[in-house]
Amino acid sequence: MQTLETRFEEGIARYKAGDSAESLLPTFKDICQQAPKNSAAQTCLAWLYLLADKPNAAYKAAQRAVKLAPTDPQARVNLSIAMLETGKSGVRAQVEQVGQVLYAVDELKAEIAENLEEGLRRKPDWKSLKRIQAWLFES
Repeated sequence: MQTLETRFEEGIARYKAGDSAESLLPTFKDICQQAPKNSAAQTCLAWLYLLADKPNAAYKAAQRAVKLAPTDPQARVNLSIAMLETGKSGVRAQVEQVGQVLYAVDELKAEIAENLEEGLRRKPDWKSLKRIQAWLFES
């Protein structure tokens, strides 16, 4: 029987190897159901939902991730993208909070920049992601 941590790490490895969001969603949904307080898993689930064009589900997962880890910039980036895609207000406040964290921690800035680039490699015409990327890195 695999531990949740092992399944999480394997899921991340499969993602990095190029597996589709659709093929990974069941794994991360299951991990999140078994460990609902795991913010990293919720953050990954939100990202996969965004890649799979499921913005409402992404919004819910991103909200949980931000609630569990309010200072995690990737959780807030995911929430911001989901908010744009679902027409919710308050995006600017989320982006400003991400910007404050990135301004303070250079390695997080590089990590978020890489994650956004990865999102565009998988979904090149992703308008919401491009808007968030411009707000964070072109100001």
